[in-house]
Amino acid sequence: MAHLRRDSKSGNYFIRFRYAGRSFNRSLKTPHEYEAEAFRGRIEETILLIERGRIEMPNDVDPAYFILSDGKQLGRPIKPKVSSLNELIRIYNDEMPLGAKEKDTLKGEKRHQALFLKHLRGSIPIQSFTTATMQSYVASRSKDKWNGVLISPETITKELTTFKLIWNWAAQRGYVVGTNPTKGVNLPKRSEKLPFMTKGEIDRKISRNGLTEEQVKRLWESLFLKKEEICKILDGIRSLNTFSFIYPMFVFVAHTGARRSEILRSRIEDFDFDTKIVKIREKKKVKNRNITFRHVDMTPLLYDIMKCWFENHPGGQFTICDDPEEISAGLDEDELGMSKHKAQYHFKETLARIDWSKIRGFHVFRHSFASNLASAGVDQRVIDEWMGHQTEEMRRRYRHLFPQQRRSAIELVFGGSGQ
Repeated sequence: MAHLRRDSKSGNYFIRFRYAGRSFNRSLKTPHEYEAEAFRGRIEETILLIERGRIEMPNDVDPAYFILSDGKQLGRPIKPKVSSLNELIRIYNDEMPLGAKEKDTLKGEKRHQALFLKHLRGSIPIQSFTTATMQSYVASRSKDKWNGVLISPETITKELTTFKLIWNWAAQRGYVVGTNPTKGVNLPKRSEKLPFMTKGEIDRKISRNGLTEEQVKRLWESLFLKKEEICKILDGIRSLNTFSFIYPMFVFVAHTGARRSEILRSRIEDFDFDTKIVKIREKKKVKNRNITFRHVDMTPLLYDIMKCWFENHPGGQFTICDDPEEISAGLDEDELGMSKHKAQYHFKETLARIDWSKIRGFHVFRHSFASNLASAGVDQRVIDEWMGHQTEEMRRRYRHLFPQQRRSAIELVFGGSGQ
C-alpha cells in the first residue's frame, strides 16, 4: 500500500511505497491532493499488476521509475555496483559484521560459496544470473558424490538457501537488481527420513540381507535408544577407567536431550539444585539474539551425578571441561569449555570401548530423549519445551511412538477389541 505525505516547505506531495522488499520515497511534483491521490491509485495498481505477472519489470531498470510511469517507461538503466559472482561473494564476506553469525554458520556459508565458484564461473556477470543459471547449478551439483554417495537434495537446498540469502542481502544494498535467480528452481525429489527405530529393529532388517552399505548406514542414522539401553550404556561408561568428565558428559546429554554445543557451552551456574532445573543455553531459537535459554527438569541421576561432579570439578566456569587452563580468561557468551572435535573424539572412543560404536553422535541421545518421552505418552508440548527447536519433520519421525494416543484414536472410531 502506498502512503502520501505533503512536504511543508515545497508544498509538493511525496509518496512512499514498497516493492520486492525495498522501500521507495519519491516526489510527485504536485501540490494538488487530487492529483496525488490519482498517482497513488495508479502506483498501487501497477504494483498489483507486476505481482500478478500482467506486467513484467526488466531486471536493469530503476523499479521506482518504472512503477511511477505506470510500467511504460524504462528510464535510465541501473548499473549494478557488483559486476561478477566473485566480487559479490567478496563484498558479502568483507561487509559481514563480526559476531553477526555463528562460526559454524559462516563456515557453512564459505563452503557453499566455494561450490558456487566451482560449478558457476566466478567471472560470470552477476546480472546475467537467471533461474536457468541456478537450475544448471542444481543439475551439475546433483552429479557430485560424497564418500561415494550422490549429494542429497537436502544439501543442495541448503546451498540454494545460502545463495538466496546473499542475493537478497546484496539487493537491499543496491549491489544487484532484479528477481532472485533461485526463485522457481526445481529440486530432485527427496525421500523422507526413516522413523526412529530400536537397535533390535535395525538388526532384524539387516539380518534379512539384500541391503546396500548406504541403506544400512541410513538405518543406523535412525537409531533411537530405549531407556534400558541408555541405562546399560551409562553403566558401562561408569565402569571404565577414563577421564573424570566423560561420565557426567554422557549423563548430561542422555537425561536432557541437549545438543553437543549446548553441553559444551553449559556453565556450572546453569544448574539450580534447589529447584532441580538445568538451564540450557541455546542458539537456534531466536535469530536476533545470540543466546536464549530453555529449562529442563533434572532427573534424579542427573542431579546426583552433576552435584558429585561439581564437588570434584577441575575448575573454571564450564560444566564440562578437562583442562581449565586451555580456556582463556574473559568469557564470551558462546565460548565452549572444550572444542567440538575434542568432545566428539572422546564420545566415539568411549562408546567403542563398550561395543556401542554404531551410535554416530550426540544427536542420537538427543533424539532418544524425545523418543522415550513420546513412547511414555508425555505431551508433545512438554517435549517441545524441553527439546527447544523442533521441526514437524522431526516430530513425525517419533510420532509412531505415541502408543496410547494412537490406540485411543483408533478405538474411538472402531471400538475396543471384540467390538
